[in-house]
Amino acid sequence: MKPILGTRGAVVASHSLAAQAGLDILRDGGNAIEATIAVAATLAVVYPHMTGIGGDGFWLLHEPGKDIVGIDACGRAGSQVTPALYGDAASIPWRGPLAANTVAGTVSGWGAAYAHSRDVWGGKLPLSRLLESAVAYARDGFPVTHSQEENTRAKLKDLVNVPGFADHFLRDGQVPVYGERHRFPALAATLERIGQAGTDDFYRGELAKSIAADLQAAGSPLVAADLAAHAPEIVEALSVTLKDGTRVFNLPPPTQGLASLLILAIHDRIRQEGWSPDNVEGIHALVEATKQAFIVRDRVVTDPNTLPSTPASWLTDEAIAKLAAAVPVDKASPWPAPVSDGDTTWLGVVDSEGRAVSMIQSIFFEFGSGVVLPGTGIWWQNRGCSFDLSPGKLRSLAPGRKPFHTLNPAMAQRPDGKLVVYGTMGGEGQPQTQAAVLSRLMYGGHNVRTAVSAPRWLLGRTWAEQSTTLKIERRYGDDVVERLRALGHPVEVVAEFDERMGHAGALIRHPDGLIEGGEDPRSDGQVAAW
Repeated sequence: MKPILGTRGAVVASHSLAAQAGLDILRDGGNAIEATIAVAATLAVVYPHMTGIGGDGFWLLHEPGKDIVGIDACGRAGSQVTPALYGDAASIPWRGPLAANTVAGTVSGWGAAYAHSRDVWGGKLPLSRLLESAVAYARDGFPVTHSQEENTRAKLKDLVNVPGFADHFLRDGQVPVYGERHRFPALAATLERIGQAGTDDFYRGELAKSIAADLQAAGSPLVAADLAAHAPEIVEALSVTLKDGTRVFNLPPPTQGLASLLILAIHDRIRQEGWSPDNVEGIHALVEATKQAFIVRDRVVTDPNTLPSTPASWLTDEAIAKLAAAVPVDKASPWPAPVSDGDTTWLGVVDSEGRAVSMIQSIFFEFGSGVVLPGTGIWWQNRGCSFDLSPGKLRSLAPGRKPFHTLNPAMAQRPDGKLVVYGTMGGEGQPQTQAAVLSRLMYGGHNVRTAVSAPRWLLGRTWAEQSTTLKIERRYGDDVVERLRALGHPVEVVAEFDERMGHAGALIRHPDGLIEGGEDPRSDGQVAAW
């Protein structure tokens, strides 16, 4: 597999129609942020089981010669969302109105990025132009993917009676099948309204009134004041520098970006010559680095206002050395089985000026809470399920708190001047896949396309599953599987291109302007370049 090449811009996304929408914006003279908004909006229509405007989003913005900028577009728990709301329940329900308990921040992230595009990057395209493809697909229809059909069938029992779900995701009571044209007319009108009135309308305008009324009618605890109180935040990216000088960037809490950086940093300390994600030694080292990183994550990462320690303090040489020393080279350590999940879409864009975006948006589980608002056609996330109903915990539920997020878009600046824009969806698998992709590029002998498509593994849960095994794709072969089992890993062999491994992608921008891209064959995506 050879990389997709371009010089004037490139887009990678988990659905081909979304990638093409972004390329259209680049061809029209748009910059990387403007193209990203087009891709994100289109994904929120044509990949509806994976994402939507009723979720949250996070951004990394790169401009040559300047510091990387982060955008945190995470919504908080509503002002009336307390543990008492859930009575004697042990946990927040995954589906239904009571799972729709946090504000959706995605659209506010579009707004913050759009303002940065205009104020700093000189963007000139109107917001309505950026949303044209999304509006057209929602209004006129788009072909259903195998992924949408299969996930609708798999989750139908849990979702069919959730308010609004059947009306928007079924057709005459039946699951839409592969290739069938599917429409979201109410969502088309909503996106058109956002394009005309601006993203703020979602939180404080006519859209906000409709959204709040429908949420309350469905039984959600969110109210209009919760929407009005929301605002995205510009944040400083976390970073760590590896031994060869590669500097890797990610988002701070409430995302698990710290874990993604720690996996790479710990592995960088313990790695020996010849180890790579393509052999047993390399897989074992990365899995064990993951365990150490997840232990830290689950002690530290929560709402930024209630952090028990500074995330950057875990990225010092001393802290990384201590974690690396805890990694056993010759056996599997006990698996702490951290608990998280997620469904998401990641996308990356590089424009002709070398500006780049790594962006991820999510509704958490497939279809989120399952609640679809009739007036606006928005399906709402269930990200608040990551709160703990017990008091005194790291992520205890309280009004106004941000939930823990698996989302974390990534970038890396190589010492030779190359910029790597990369990421994936996939809950617990996100940091692991990021580590596999970047380490394959650094010392696995891979090009950007094979680094994404090569066999992968996943330690822990994803896609609303309870399993905490080490899942490994069948393409690795029996020898690798048996040797990992001999080290003590609870290996579960899965399909050759298993969608549970996530939908990854990567772009590399060279100092001379060449752009290389790779998409994930596990998704419906592509690299679109010119």
